[in-house]
Amino acid sequence: MRGLLAGVRVLDFTRVLAGPYASMVMADLGAEVIKVELPGQGDESRGFGPFQQGESAYFMSVNRGKKSVTLDLRIPRGQELARQLAGKCQVLIENFRPGSMARFGLGWEELHRHCPGLVYASISGFGQTGPYAGRPAYDVVIQAMSGLASITGHPGMPPVRVGSSVADLSAALFGVIGILAALARVRETGEGQQVDISMLDCQVALLENAIARYQVTGEVPGPLGSRHPTITPFQFFETAEGYLVVAAGNDSLWQRLCAALGLEQVAGDPRFATNALRTQHHTALEAALAPAFRTQSVAHWCQVLEEAGVPCGPICDIAQVVADPQVRARGMITSQDHPRAGEVVMPASPLKFSATPVEPGAPAPLLGQHTGEVLGGLLGLPEAELDELRRIAVI
Repeated sequence: MRGLLAGVRVLDFTRVLAGPYASMVMADLGAEVIKVELPGQGDESRGFGPFQQGESAYFMSVNRGKKSVTLDLRIPRGQELARQLAGKCQVLIENFRPGSMARFGLGWEELHRHCPGLVYASISGFGQTGPYAGRPAYDVVIQAMSGLASITGHPGMPPVRVGSSVADLSAALFGVIGILAALARVRETGEGQQVDISMLDCQVALLENAIARYQVTGEVPGPLGSRHPTITPFQFFETAEGYLVVAAGNDSLWQRLCAALGLEQVAGDPRFATNALRTQHHTALEAALAPAFRTQSVAHWCQVLEEAGVPCGPICDIAQVVADPQVRARGMITSQDHPRAGEVVMPASPLKFSATPVEPGAPAPLLGQHTGEVLGGLLGLPEAELDELRRIAVI
């Protein structure tokens, strides 16, 4: 069955994570993605470990389903071929520093004149405008500058990075949302537009209620460990063997939790009568609950609390996640047979549709694997011209 984005062709000038993850989501949904890479080098993430039979697991995990074409955009002939490819595509995605694509003759304004229906997505650290637009950025820089690092970790301890690259990934997902919205407008009007995605913008948008709390209270939010700022108890607890998470999100769940722990007297404490009071007195509440949790294991308390209808769960490591029966039942761990690396295991797409399955396409491409296929098939270049382009290192 054809994917939901079958018929959409994407010209992908991205590298490392934010851009490649966005184009991978589109490839998973059935779009044809042509990844343009520098001859002889390619996406720098090809050099990121760990390696499986010499191939980067990092690169393979975010570049499945794509075709790799090598073009040297520093050479005028390479730029011309890129413009010709853009004319054959509905979407272009790039995550160079602002201004870089224009220097290659591939900026938004120029391509829009030649390809008015093209949706042109630019993903960068700080966006195409503003005083920081020209700055380079990586995920950890955005985690720091967005305020995310300031509310992550434990009180009184040095700031820490969130364990996955959430600034990159949020920009990727907002980028796909923007692309799909712009494609919908193209279908109505025939007019493409630029989608300007800033990693900083996206992370600020995902600060959830931190900004609202600051505006209302005037207090600058700080790190709270695993605790929620406004719902209590909603956090991790240590047991006799490992940690679990408990999320008693309302007064009824609070009463059930106390009953399951045998702490009816704590449930009746006036300091804990409402969620607001529980949050206000969270230190005393944690001290009242913690000894009970330490008497039994995670498995024991998960069973007891699940029977009581209290949301809870173990703190799983990655090995446990990969083996988890729910994760497996949902098909969230998939594998592909890579021509060099062999079997490559990776997360699958989380998108599930009632009528159209989402299945990973081909494994991540070898560098330049599809150059001849794309330039010959899509642009009609004869083999002799391809040989000449190879000789002069354009491809």
